[in-house]
Amino acid sequence: MKWFVSWFNRTAPGGKEPLPAITRAGTANLFFESIHPFEDGNGRIGRAIAEKAMTQSFGQPVLVSLATTILAHQKRYYETLERANRRNHITQWLVWFAEIALEAQRRSLAQAEFIIAKSKLLDRLRGQINERQQKALVRMFREGPEGFKGGLSAGNYSTITDASPATTTRDLVDLVEKGALIRAGERRHARYTLNLNRD
Repeated sequence: MKWFVSWFNRTAPGGKEPLPAITRAGTANLFFESIHPFEDGNGRIGRAIAEKAMTQSFGQPVLVSLATTILAHQKRYYETLERANRRNHITQWLVWFAEIALEAQRRSLAQAEFIIAKSKLLDRLRGQINERQQKALVRMFREGPEGFKGGLSAGNYSTITDASPATTTRDLVDLVEKGALIRAGERRHARYTLNLNRD
C-alpha cells in the first residue's frame, strides 16, 4: 500500500511523473484491486479511487458516473480485471476502462439532461394536474432516463395511484393532451412514456 500511495501521488497532475486522466484512473483501479488490502469493500474503494484520479486530473469536481457504469458491466469488469491481474500487461484493461469512462460520461450527460427536462416538465404542468397524475409522473421519473421498461401501462398507473379504471383512462388521456406523456399502442396494449423533448 505504501508503494501504491507513493505511485498515486507521483502520477498526479503536478507530480513527478503525471499520467493522462484515464490511464491513471484505470491503472489506479487495477493496482488497488490487485493489492486487495481489505477483507471487504475493495471494489467500492477501488472505483472511488478511480473517480478521485479522474477528478484530480481535471482540476475540479466532475460529474462522471464511473462506478455506476462499471457496475452495469460488472461481470465483464471482473473478468477483465482478473485477466489483467494475472499478467504484467495492462493494455487490454486500459482499453476496456477507457470505453467504460466514455460510457460513464455519456450516462452523466444523459442524466443531467434528464434532470433538466424533468424540471421543465414539472414546472410547465404546475397547477394543471391532479395529485394522482403528479404521483404517477414522479414515480416514472424515479426510473431515470430509460423510464419504465416497455412503458407505463394503465395497470401500472392504477397500481401507483389507486385509481379506478375509468379515472385512470381520464388521467392518462389528460396527460397526453397536456403533452406530459406520449402514447403508443391501443386499448390494453397502450403504453405511455414521458415527453421530455417538448420545451
